Amino acid sequence: MSAIERIIVPLLRKQHKKSIELVMEYYGDTLYGIALKMMGDSAQAEDVMQESFIKIWKNAKRYDPKKAKLFTWLLNIVRNTAIDKIRKRNNDRDNTLKHHTLTQHDPILEHIRPEYIDVRDKVNMMEDKYKEVIEVLFFKGMTQKEASESLDIPLGTVKTRLKIGLRQLRRVFIEHQFNIIIIMAALF
Repeated sequence: MSAIERIIVPLLRKQHKKSIELVMEYYGDTLYGIALKMMGDSAQAEDVMQESFIKIWKNAKRYDPKKAKLFTWLLNIVRNTAIDKIRKRNNDRDNTLKHHTLTQHDPILEHIRPEYIDVRDKVNMMEDKYKEVIEVLFFKGMTQKEASESLDIPLGTVKTRLKIGLRQLRRVFIEHQFNIIIIMAALF
């Protein structure tokens, strides 16, 4: 467990009000950037973040550091919340426009705003095989099975590339760990 996780996780489990502030301070921009890229709209991304933080708060006691790093756990909550909203939005649209031809577009790619987050830059620096898996899973909201079919690679390969790609991204974001330690020192 990283130094920042050793600070945040106990507070989060006790549902201490500072825990959510720290999660927002340390991880909020990155999580919001991912939600924004997935939703393609700032208002919907804010809804995803709000719902995600409610889920984080309610499920904090279930977090198991043996299964995932805190950032990975948070990322999965935000990602799954965004996917649920995208699917609901698509289902609502399909139900409303059943008899109309839908124009296909990718709202994620149309609304990339690098000023909110630099994850896209970090992903683009990866080898193509990791980059393509992360893009379809996180930015296009596909499941691992859908990614396997879309990329025409075995499901196990998708999982392995995802794991390696996330490990590479985690290394980048851990570099910013010292900022939160300074904030923590100021709070206590």
